[in-house]
Amino acid sequence: MRVLIVEDEPYLAQAIRDGLRLAAIAADVAGDGDTALEMLGVNAYDIAVLDRDIPGPSGDEIAAHIVARDTGMPILMLTAADRLDDKVSGFELGADDYLTKPFELRELVLRLRALDRRRARNRPPVREIAGLRLDSFRREVYRDGRYIALTRKQFAVLEVLVDADGGVVSAEELLERAWDENADPFTNAVRITVSALRKRLGEPWVIATVAGVGYRIDTAPSAAGEDRG
Repeated sequence: MRVLIVEDEPYLAQAIRDGLRLAAIAADVAGDGDTALEMLGVNAYDIAVLDRDIPGPSGDEIAAHIVARDTGMPILMLTAADRLDDKVSGFELGADDYLTKPFELRELVLRLRALDRRRARNRPPVREIAGLRLDSFRREVYRDGRYIALTRKQFAVLEVLVDADGGVVSAEELLERAWDENADPFTNAVRITVSALRKRLGEPWVIATVAGVGYRIDTAPSAAGEDRG
């Protein structure tokens, strides 16, 4: 999951971003409305977290922009205003959820995961493919009934690959969806992470490399030693 945080309080924005990263959620930060609109125009986000009171175009205007694009991107509003009328106006603008400051980071994480599940209603919270069982809510992975301990980044990469349901995912798409805007497009982080993930999952290798294209979950895993790329 990749989230855009629109928040003009630098320390709060940094704390949210760092906390989401610990929960394997990639997050970018925009400190004002103009930056938010620019980032929405060049990056693909799963959810937008909007502070309503920001410099430049307001959070309400950003929400209206997202709704007008009709991409189905969920919106979570952050605000210090806790009156019912404020919440009603936020929902009328197209917000999917509302969180009043101050809040617990764990609650934000839970709400984001709930929004992500609702965004993809046809995607069950527990998915199974090629002997893998991935539980996005509990952040657990099993292979043939055996628990596999993964790092946050390995889990995020596997989640993207499982979502593709056997389809090929390019290194560029993995970098976009499992990392964030600070990731170096020329880095070999994707290759290194996929290689480590493949080893964690064990043999026969369940992640196949499609030369020059990307990676996919192999629904008929090859014998040990094959297709390691």
